[in-house]
Amino acid sequence: MADDQSTSRVSSVSRRRFVEAAGATGTALSLAGCTSSDGGNSTATTTSSGDGGGKTTVQLASDADLKEVQSKFNSWLHEAGLSKDVHVEVIAGSDITNKRQNKYTQWLSSGRNKPSLLMMDNGWTLPFIVRDQLLNLSEEIPDTASMVEDEYFSASVGTAKGPNDDLFAVPVYPDFPTMQYRKDLVQDAGYDTSGWATSSMTWKRFSKITADVKKQSDVDYGFTFQFKSYAGLSCCTFNEFLSSYGGTYFGGLDNLFGPVGERPVTVDEKPVVDSLRMLRTFVNGESDEHGLDGVTGNISPQAVLQWAEEPSRKPFTNGNAVMHRNWPYAVNISGAEDALGKDLGVMPIPHGVSPDEAKYEGTGGATAALGGWHTAVNPNTNKKEAALEVVKAMTNKQVQFNLLEEIGWMPPRPSMMDSDTAKNIPVMGRHMETFRLAGENAIPRPVTVAWPQERSKIAQEANATVAGQKPPKKAMTDLKSTIKQIEDSV
Repeated sequence: MADDQSTSRVSSVSRRRFVEAAGATGTALSLAGCTSSDGGNSTATTTSSGDGGGKTTVQLASDADLKEVQSKFNSWLHEAGLSKDVHVEVIAGSDITNKRQNKYTQWLSSGRNKPSLLMMDNGWTLPFIVRDQLLNLSEEIPDTASMVEDEYFSASVGTAKGPNDDLFAVPVYPDFPTMQYRKDLVQDAGYDTSGWATSSMTWKRFSKITADVKKQSDVDYGFTFQFKSYAGLSCCTFNEFLSSYGGTYFGGLDNLFGPVGERPVTVDEKPVVDSLRMLRTFVNGESDEHGLDGVTGNISPQAVLQWAEEPSRKPFTNGNAVMHRNWPYAVNISGAEDALGKDLGVMPIPHGVSPDEAKYEGTGGATAALGGWHTAVNPNTNKKEAALEVVKAMTNKQVQFNLLEEIGWMPPRPSMMDSDTAKNIPVMGRHMETFRLAGENAIPRPVTVAWPQERSKIAQEANATVAGQKPPKKAMTDLKSTIKQIEDSV
């Protein structure tokens, strides 16, 4: 398993951080301390604390993208109402998400009071919440917390809440994968792409079209995606494939976050097995004895078994593939004028069964793995009031539009994606309808105390199965037994 999965920076507007969920340990406790009402105001007010010279510097642990626009970011926050006496200093952390997680664990476990603000992967915010290591925002800024719950993507908000349903972090941006395609090649092959942006096609139709367009075009690859044995496989790519067939890891979305050891393990059910049989056909061809009938084969290279995000993206951006599954950052790169430009098409992830045909509610149809990052407050900070004002200012819509245009961070409110402001932003604006649909069909990863052990086993078995090393049913039966042992032992 690649616990060192890197979300390496590929352009000044193009980094997404999404893999690596960590297990939660400990018991959820209510966070004691002083509270301060925000009076219903989602912008900031003046604070009186300072570092000398009338200024208060609030450190925000984030990444190189935000660090590069730190001056603009401060201007945006001040325009949103943050006191000009407050300055945000961005601390650029590692581009490897679990390294950032480990650093935060060290800081918070030692009681360190800096940084005051921490940007956290949605996949590992929960462990910090249940260890009582983040400030309870529902207590500190209740009106802002209520607004976030009402207006933001519900799947993102769900990963920022504690077992008591209080909010402990505010989503900064969500990440939703889509299917990107060469619109020029598809149309030249005789296909009408009108309606594709908001309509999920079946995997069977997708595979047939991909094979046909590849045959008619001068490209080496049909469909490129990520299926390396790493954390991103279990949390995201495989999660999407199996969910699109109506499958689940733990018998329904209500069981995503537990109770560990008491929930059913359903990885051996037919929808999950069928998704792997489909992938075997994609990679190994229709002659694979464990392939899926009705699916067109040989549309994906064996290399997908070793590819994470960037290796899988490059052939597509360079014009050498028909279809490509990836995150919004890849749209920003491939849709640039010096790349594919308007020849880039974007559509929802295809599906194996419709939602009505799926056994479990919330599966089937166009599914998209949930990624994205939140901002949380260090409970040990000695600049709590200023930090909370920064959090409130970051919920300002214009700040979020600026981050979309400058860095490519998707707005956390679905309504913002419908606006002319968002749709007029270069490259990303052309695909807002598809991004919103993906957000409305987002599937979180099942982050619990058991997940760090489970994710590696899931990735290993799924990768080995598509590589042809084990029959899909056998692999998933073995995986079910392994997961049960893990669940019973934690």
